[in-house]
Amino acid sequence: MAPSIPTEYFQRHDESDDPLFYRQPRKVVHIDENAIRLLQDYYARCLPQDGVLLDLMTAWRSHLPARLKPQHVTGLGMNEEEMRDNPQLNTFVAHDLNRNPKLPFPDQKFDAVTCAVSVQYLTKPVEVFQEVNRVLKPGGIFIVSFSNRCFPTKAVAVWLNSTDRQHLDLVERYLHEAGNWHEIDRESKSGAHDPMFIVSARRKVVALGTEKNG
Repeated sequence: MAPSIPTEYFQRHDESDDPLFYRQPRKVVHIDENAIRLLQDYYARCLPQDGVLLDLMTAWRSHLPARLKPQHVTGLGMNEEEMRDNPQLNTFVAHDLNRNPKLPFPDQKFDAVTCAVSVQYLTKPVEVFQEVNRVLKPGGIFIVSFSNRCFPTKAVAVWLNSTDRQHLDLVERYLHEAGNWHEIDRESKSGAHDPMFIVSARRKVVALGTEKNG
């Protein structure tokens, strides 16, 4: 079934090739220390110990808590130099999801997938969320986090024209449209620091070992 969200919602001020925009390394974090701590606390509660993880749209840091001991962390992002300096990645691949939303990994490879402060740049989010579902093991968790910051020229129109609360609704809609997700959870923390918003879901496990998307 084709996504129902109009394609014009995903237009951007800067429609030039994304590799050009991300060619220059930005070795900085994009949220403050308090927001990072809130995200790490969520990861500590929800990510599996000794798991095989995919950090989607990653960069210089993955924000995984020190007490989490994953078996292996793969990063997928736009800038190789940033990912090479990310101490929490075991391997990484440079890949433009807006050009090709198909993930270069086999089915059911990962126990969990994270996407930190980057979902606002996806021009094909439903297709990407379907691919995340494919590469997750049944029951695996997908954690999408964001704050109120972005590169406005590269964020999609629907994001720029929505409130923080509507961003939560939008990410949840992406999950529903992608299909095969359940146990959707939402958290929001705000105050004097950068806010942290999190939406997570798990890949469905269907009885008798059969699964379907939808």
